[in-house]
Amino acid sequence: MTLSVYYSVLSAIAFALYYYDKSAARRGNRRIRERTLHLFALLGGWPGALAGRRLLRHKTRKQPFRSIFWLTVIGNIALLGCLLHSSATGSLAKQFPLHF
Repeated sequence: MTLSVYYSVLSAIAFALYYYDKSAARRGNRRIRERTLHLFALLGGWPGALAGRRLLRHKTRKQPFRSIFWLTVIGNIALLGCLLHSSATGSLAKQFPLHF
């Protein structure tokens, strides 16, 4: 799986989770846990989560959700940078091979 496909799939799932959660909030139904939304953002679905937040106007005002969301974005980008750098230099790539 390529890196772009991985991010696209997780982003689509994250967007769908935000859509479902927004719909559930409007109807008064069971909601998705915030930690689940953050987990998908951290794993790479943050572009879809960001789109869901903005387009659906969901979870845009609530603190500390916003702060934690941006920490997951920073964490994902930092992790991705480390993995890509280590793959390029070969240091961690031998210990943790990437199959993207």
